[in-house]
Amino acid sequence: MTPLDILIMAAGKGTRMKSRIPKVLQRLAGRPLLHHVLDQATHLQARSAIVITGHGATEVEAATAGAASAAAGVDLKFVRQEPQLGTGHAVQQAVPHLRQDGTVVVLSGDVPLTQADTLRALVAASAGERLALLTVTLPDPTGYGRIVRGADGAVQAIVEHKDATEAQRAITEIYSGILAVPARLLAPWLARLTNHNAQGEYYLTDIVALAVADGVPVVAHRITDALQVAGVNSPLQLAELERAHQLRQARALMEQGVRLADPARFDVRDDARTGVRGEVVCGQDVEIDVNCIFTGRVELGEGVTIGAQCCIANARIAAGAVIHPYTHIDGEKAGATVGEGALVGPFARLRPGAQLGRDVHIGNFVEVKNSTLADGAKANHLAYLGDATVGERVNYGAGSITANYDGANKHRTVIEADVHVGSNCVLVAPVTIGAGGTVGGGSTITKSTAPGALSVARGKQVSIANWSRPAKQPKP
Repeated sequence: MTPLDILIMAAGKGTRMKSRIPKVLQRLAGRPLLHHVLDQATHLQARSAIVITGHGATEVEAATAGAASAAAGVDLKFVRQEPQLGTGHAVQQAVPHLRQDGTVVVLSGDVPLTQADTLRALVAASAGERLALLTVTLPDPTGYGRIVRGADGAVQAIVEHKDATEAQRAITEIYSGILAVPARLLAPWLARLTNHNAQGEYYLTDIVALAVADGVPVVAHRITDALQVAGVNSPLQLAELERAHQLRQARALMEQGVRLADPARFDVRDDARTGVRGEVVCGQDVEIDVNCIFTGRVELGEGVTIGAQCCIANARIAAGAVIHPYTHIDGEKAGATVGEGALVGPFARLRPGAQLGRDVHIGNFVEVKNSTLADGAKANHLAYLGDATVGERVNYGAGSITANYDGANKHRTVIEADVHVGSNCVLVAPVTIGAGGTVGGGSTITKSTAPGALSVARGKQVSIANWSRPAKQPKP
């Protein structure tokens, strides 16, 4: 097959975004728009990807050079367009980096939802010898370049909206900004471009007329899914694409059998902190209520129920577990796991390193961080477990905490099997509570306890009979 070189135009300022962040770095589903586009280089097994930068070039290049998608065997290069004199001028900057034996696929850095199969069909239409354009018919084509065809239906030219006649503006088939062309043909056409137009710019679209004049076939691969060629020029358009993208993901899950209470209120996002791609993997009979956000890789076992308003990132939730509403699970790099049949929430928080066994109960306003809870352990109310190892069937009382940080270092608390920790206790790490032991409510435990022992560490209660509260003095 002819080698592919992907060329991505990412030099625009994006004035209508009204943001200091370059337009191509605005985020969709947790990732910059440009990174979505760059993924196509990997999907198409391209030889190289050339990103043309301009506005915010330093920032764009720094953010993109480290992207995971850029490291998947594709030779990534950057060229700068300074000043910005049109799309044709942009592509001219990349010519020195294009090898003549390849096919060039031109993409836009602000068009994130083009599908790989569509681009493969476009490359096939080019076949190493034709200029192939990706087109779509729009009910309102305002602002787009029109596809002008001859009497035989062959593509003759692309006319930009500002240069089009009234008759041409009535054409509803538009050029998407995406094309495939042999590099050996592209370079001489670019050298012949002029800026004799309403904008005073060098239009890439003018190569169509040059191809026709040279007798090179120009073909259009027309699609019906306008979403694949939709660009982002404003916060409103970005939000519209976000919802459309999320609805696609929701439908894909529902086709697998997942029950979503409302597919319009469902989000899957990449994790910008870890670089983990957004993905929800579900077993059978999973139910997800409204307004849940999944970040990074989340695995939901068979029969898992996710309540409303939950945020779950980088976690594995085993079969039959119930995550009650308003629960926050964030595994980050360490990951978090919830065992079979466990109950979590509402209003619970699992932080990185939380590992819950089977039938564990984590109740309202309980926080767990870097801790392992064995099968059947329970912390049902208003508690904190940090850097702890909790044995089977432990009952951890309301208001109790592990004091795991001494101001310099973290220390571990071990609570062995069948321990009962009363309410409002402080376990000062490092400490071990022996198996079967009981810690009396309100105790501060600073030394390890023997198995089976009752440990109480609190001030002696004093009661003063017939005591009267101070009374307010009358105002003078």
